[in-house]
Amino acid sequence: MIQVIPSIAIRKGRVVKMRKGDPTSEKAYDENPLDLAKRFEDHGIEVIHLVDLDGAEKGSPKNFHVVEGIANYTDLKIDFTGGISTDGDIASAYEHGADYITASSIAVTNPELFASWIISFGREKITLSADVTDVKTKQVAFRGWQKQSELRLFDHLRFFYERGLKYAKCTDISRDGTMEGPDFAFYQDILSTFTDLKVLASGGVRSVDDIKRLHDMGIFAVIFGKSFYEGLISLKELEQFLVKS
Repeated sequence: MIQVIPSIAIRKGRVVKMRKGDPTSEKAYDENPLDLAKRFEDHGIEVIHLVDLDGAEKGSPKNFHVVEGIANYTDLKIDFTGGISTDGDIASAYEHGADYITASSIAVTNPELFASWIISFGREKITLSADVTDVKTKQVAFRGWQKQSELRLFDHLRFFYERGLKYAKCTDISRDGTMEGPDFAFYQDILSTFTDLKVLASGGVRSVDDIKRLHDMGIFAVIFGKSFYEGLISLKELEQFLVKS
């Protein structure tokens, strides 16, 4: 069964969501991160994707206190991302209660360091975030999606795949926050090329039907945000994906 993972993105203490990664499109929601996390937990969600947008832009995490609060008051597993660039950042994330980390920019700027994390921290604990602004050119974006690298997605994925990478979150940024539906062909291409990679799909999810289709394709997990905050997906609808094995 596909894992459903809600995203909680934090900027300046607020839960926010953008459209296509554009900061000028940012919308804040009247949600307290901890209360929101508790609500997810109450409906059977087991993992949340906690995004430190301040950290992503600054290049070092800024919201460990949010991680700590959720870890202290829920039993949720926390996948933390945003500005992680050193071994110390990972250690601090774990100390504050994160269970996993997802990193993007450091894999672009210092690939050997990120590759070393797969070994030193374990492939079950490290996810590569490899996100593209255009599924045709497949150039990898980084630094909170505000910078474009020269790296092509499949070359980027292959480098780490050959070094033991197990999990990769791939976002079609052009669809993120649009609620227009995922680019299913994009994900099928990744699955067909990297047959043993556990792919987390993100960007454009608008309904449980989208989640079902991703499940049928063999996607490991789906990360969703705006479709929930805007009322297109309810927690009740998600319960069909949360049956305990």
